[in-house]
Amino acid sequence: MNTLVRENRNGIQQRPEQYVMPAANVREDGDNYILQVEMPGVNKEGLDISVENNELTITGRRSLPQIEGTCVHRESRPDNFRRAFELDPSIDTGKIAAKMEQGVLTLTLPKAEQVKPRKITVQ
Repeated sequence: MNTLVRENRNGIQQRPEQYVMPAANVREDGDNYILQVEMPGVNKEGLDISVENNELTITGRRSLPQIEGTCVHRESRPDNFRRAFELDPSIDTGKIAAKMEQGVLTLTLPKAEQVKPRKITVQ
């Protein structure tokens, strides 16, 4: 699993914020591409999704409960998620829609009108 680290640049010495690259699936569905990203522990308030220079960046911050008592064994990681995708110019970035449900972010990436097949009528 890949981990991306962002340095803290505000002068306060803290543990750098770490990101884990979440698993993702992409499928084509008619006039759209559907991107599903697995982000367990992230709710919609913890999401930051942006598009800049044909790059889609998704950051998910978890809101994990504090552990009471002494942790004897832990396999879950407290790291947040971050993933970037280069978008094809055929995607209409102004119409991207997002939905978060049970730890899975689903983005609908519509194809631009100029790349959709169209029927030409003969007169």
